[in-house]
Amino acid sequence: MKFAMSYSCGKDSALALWRMLNAGHEPACLLVTFNTELGRSWFHGVDPRLLEDISQSLKIPLVACPCAGGDYHAALEAGMAKAREMGATACVFGDIDIEGHLEWNRARCENAGLECVLPLWREDRANLAREVVDNGFRAIIKCVRTDVLGREFLGQELSREVLEKIAATGADVCGENGEYHTLVFDGPIFSRPVEVRCRGILDFPKVSVMDIVSALEI
Repeated sequence: MKFAMSYSCGKDSALALWRMLNAGHEPACLLVTFNTELGRSWFHGVDPRLLEDISQSLKIPLVACPCAGGDYHAALEAGMAKAREMGATACVFGDIDIEGHLEWNRARCENAGLECVLPLWREDRANLAREVVDNGFRAIIKCVRTDVLGREFLGQELSREVLEKIAATGADVCGENGEYHTLVFDGPIFSRPVEVRCRGILDFPKVSVMDIVSALEI
């Protein structure tokens, strides 16, 4: 199967991509929704240069899906149409168990004429987080909901110990409810580590975000 990967740059989409590759499927492209107002990807807030570096290390072409928010679904479907032109017959997502996400993903795929695939669906959240760490993926905590987790978690690299600390706060260890987001910069699907640097921390109502950019940026 040739597939497009809906790629957030976080741990769950990286794990889903890894499983698809291990099963012998061929990636056509990475689909990344891009916030045109903020100049970075939606939700995980990855800047354009860093997205390109990640794409190059993964050796998978990047298809950006720019949108302002109201046209988010249409932008992703347009990206899926490009993926079909590149030979994709399916789109893969890293969602785990939120039914509304499944329904939304299926609707986008149906409109674009692609099969909807979720390799992690309904697996244990904590086990999936540990699987990321245990298989050599390296991920930085990039965003936290400050009503759930403290700012001190920002910039920490995921490990068994850090996952235990997250669980001890009462937050979901996998962050599936948006408690935190990660940036994966190395692991078994990368040809080389992606070098990054932190430009600072941005604070929004109830959310703190590390402004992580490519170390190659001037």
